[in-house]
Amino acid sequence: MRLFVLGITLALCSSQFTAAQLDQVLKKAGETLQHRDTSGLSNEKIVAGLKQALQVSTAKAVALTGRRDGFLKNAAIKIVLPPRLETVGRGLRMLGMGAKVDELEVGMNRAAEQATPQAKQIFLAALRKMTFDDARHILTGDDTAATEYFKRTSSPDLTVAFSPIVHGAMERVGVVQQYNQVIKSAPGGSAFAGQFDIDKYVVSKTLDGLFHVLGEQERNRSVRIQPPRPPRC
Repeated sequence: MRLFVLGITLALCSSQFTAAQLDQVLKKAGETLQHRDTSGLSNEKIVAGLKQALQVSTAKAVALTGRRDGFLKNAAIKIVLPPRLETVGRGLRMLGMGAKVDELEVGMNRAAEQATPQAKQIFLAALRKMTFDDARHILTGDDTAATEYFKRTSSPDLTVAFSPIVHGAMERVGVVQQYNQVIKSAPGGSAFAGQFDIDKYVVSKTLDGLFHVLGEQERNRSVRIQPPRPPRC
């Protein structure tokens, strides 16, 4: 089980607990971690604690990706030419036109960075809908169970929210024009003309990058199995 002590701590600190009550609940949280038994904590405290933790993690994931170079300078999520256009890109670089490919990739990543902040409110909406069964599955799941929950509940809304922002951002920085120039300039590139939706590709990769970073946040915040120390509220 992975239980977020940070979230439990925040939830408890915001409640009116006496010191003795707080110690008792934290002791029970420690026993929960040790014995994989959530019955010692009320459903409300389990869900509240998890929601607090996930609110912190999702906010950080959005902040890390939704800033300048959040995608471009992160090798794990940087948006590059799609696989079906890699040959086109290599051909341009061999012809000394690698700068065109670089400009295109920068533009795609800038669009992703501008779209990602919209995820914050969508993640909060998903948290408000979280049930105890959802929380139990997350707590008893693997290291990225929460990320999978957000993928399942938020991907459609994120796609809708990201699409116009990505399109507008790519229009402003000239990505569409750059893409068309790349296709026209590359040997054999004309075969791809009109056959590839660059907007859809960037939106998809934006989602992939956001969920990748969220998964990293989730893994990093997963608690080692040990009794928690009393928080300083």
